[in-house]
Amino acid sequence: MPSSEYWGGLKKMAHVSNLFLAVEHRKPMRAVDRAIALADRGFEGCIHGRQGSKRQLLLVDSETLTEFQLAPGVVRENVTTAGLNMSELKPGQRLVIGSAVLEVTIPCEPCFQMDDIRIGLREALKNRRGVLCRVIEGGQIACGDAIEMSGAAKASPRVGGAR
Repeated sequence: MPSSEYWGGLKKMAHVSNLFLAVEHRKPMRAVDRAIALADRGFEGCIHGRQGSKRQLLLVDSETLTEFQLAPGVVRENVTTAGLNMSELKPGQRLVIGSAVLEVTIPCEPCFQMDDIRIGLREALKNRRGVLCRVIEGGQIACGDAIEMSGAAKASPRVGGAR
């Protein structure tokens, strides 16, 4: 079932607003309109995808980026979402995006690179830098694709933290 919230009386569906690939270490992310998610790897052409890793893709919500006046891609996410409440995601939760299936693994703890963007951003983004996922089933993901939750998450603490 698609994830949604009610904003101003209208039902807003969770969807992909931006996609990014890291093609070089410590260089700006490359924006793309679509990406191929490779099973147990990450995005094709992204240097951060590693087989067996819990950190194959990073999802960050556009609402958090807007709150901190950050442009999509600047915190090095692969997928910028809109309308997806990260604080409701739990480890083991599966997300269907385009023809790919992702599994939420762990929250993304802000690293020192966040303070390179803005002093104090690392601390400000604690419990707010999104979630890391692994690719369960490969497929294509495109900007505008709906994000659907699939299956029950394991009984464990919330991934995104409280706001």
